[in-house]
Amino acid sequence: MNLKVTNELKHFQSAPDIDANLSAKDKEKLKKAAKQFESLFTAMMLKSMTKNTNGLFGDDSYGGDYFNMIFQNAVASKISEGKGIGIADLLYKKLAEKSATQEINKVGIEKAQPAGKAVEKIDLKNHDENFFSIPPSQTSLNRLNKYESIIDQASELYNVDKNLVKSIILAESAGNEKAVSKAKAKGLMQLMDQTAQEMGVNNILDPKENIFGGTKYLAQMLRLYNGDVNLALASYNAGPGAVEKFNGVPPFEETKNYITRVIGYLNHFNG
Repeated sequence: MNLKVTNELKHFQSAPDIDANLSAKDKEKLKKAAKQFESLFTAMMLKSMTKNTNGLFGDDSYGGDYFNMIFQNAVASKISEGKGIGIADLLYKKLAEKSATQEINKVGIEKAQPAGKAVEKIDLKNHDENFFSIPPSQTSLNRLNKYESIIDQASELYNVDKNLVKSIILAESAGNEKAVSKAKAKGLMQLMDQTAQEMGVNNILDPKENIFGGTKYLAQMLRLYNGDVNLALASYNAGPGAVEKFNGVPPFEETKNYITRVIGYLNHFNG
């Protein structure tokens, strides 16, 4: 059996670029575990390679078994400390990817609230149900229906009215998961890259991640403004800084029209 490095870039002298929602401490733990596994695997390979010669020291040497084991482990450790044979890098990537997938599947309810504290139901305020309703196009409704179960999950997780989430998706992207605005907002709920990162979203164009990230952000805005839908929507559209600056809904036509559209869709669903 020949030991050789088939890809000289596969080593940990510079950590692999893992797009995972892991802390630096967790990444170091994964990397260390992967290196330990590679070292163990390499030691097993060395033992197999020297089996026919009864080890590196022969079968009639004093303490040969013990010294064989020490030597094999030492060599294996040194190999893994350097470029290794690529196993540690591969294992690290797989473990990190799995951790990222698990993270987005639970989408961090513990991040939104302190551990052990239940998320209280958000009551929608300052939203006139008798104002008017806007019927969405059938095409956009057909697209929206594909994400019904994801919207239900996100709504339940963050205790946000699911019809409000639907209304925002319609106003933002008309149910187009690949939508990208001129301002580079992306996906069904038109998340900016920075907002998506803050919400723990790894793939901004993935429908589930986008909806969970957008709903999580919406929940934060609703809590910030004590359930005031107008202010939450203004913040979602123009940013909380603009709402704070004008001490209410900013005097932007785009933002005012946005609020009107979302509430119109919301009244349609609630009607």
